[in-house]
Amino acid sequence: MFYWVVKAILWPFLHLIFRPWAEGVENVPVEGPVILAGNHLSFADHFFGALPLPRKVITLGKSDYFTGSGLKGVVSKAFFSGVGTVPIDRSGGKASEAALRTGKRILSEGHVLAIYPEGTRTHDGRLYKGKTGVARLALESRVPVIPWVMVNTFEMMPPGRPLPKLGIRPGVRFGKPLDFSRYHGMEEDHLVLRAVTDEIMYALMELSGQEYVDKYAATAKAEAARAAKDAARAAKEAAKEAARAAKTAKAAKNAKDPGHE
Repeated sequence: MFYWVVKAILWPFLHLIFRPWAEGVENVPVEGPVILAGNHLSFADHFFGALPLPRKVITLGKSDYFTGSGLKGVVSKAFFSGVGTVPIDRSGGKASEAALRTGKRILSEGHVLAIYPEGTRTHDGRLYKGKTGVARLALESRVPVIPWVMVNTFEMMPPGRPLPKLGIRPGVRFGKPLDFSRYHGMEEDHLVLRAVTDEIMYALMELSGQEYVDKYAATAKAEAARAAKDAARAAKEAAKEAARAAKTAKAAKNAKDPGHE
């Protein structure tokens, strides 16, 4: 019930302020279990991704959203509960298996389950390699996968920006269902899981127009952070070296002309 209350409040407000658009809503079945597999451009995706659909959409989200303290923690928990997020532990290993079991349970109950195969938000607007959990869920639950992409939300609310920019219209596209029934019974084959995942990511690339990078987003983020840190360190050292050089040049000039101040 809380989901529909939040949606009833958010939709008119967001529609008035941001004028979001949607394409391909008719591709999402009106009933029965289905996976929405989407790109993840921005925190704003949580606001606009599911709004056009007449069905409740459940998303698996990191448990950190639900464990904060103080007023911020209360607001975070209320918001993510209101937009249909179910908390999971994303630390890997046994936690990943628990997340898959949660996803299967949601699908077995006939719901729409939204998944971001990249595992995290993009840091530069590009589309990154998908993790195979989405393929396992699709094959083990034997449900269709709908490619689902956000458009313009990265430009509207890039990483580090606390509030969305006005004047940018966010959009969402729903592609044709992907049928992987030819792989049923092969969900333990890693090559099959990779092939299914890559097919999903290709559909997302085609639908979104994003540049694809054959690397996991978390790895790319870590590399970018290291590169930025190294660049900052190099710039600091260069500034120190320039200051030393200027000091040496001034001392040399004063030595040649003792009367110069």
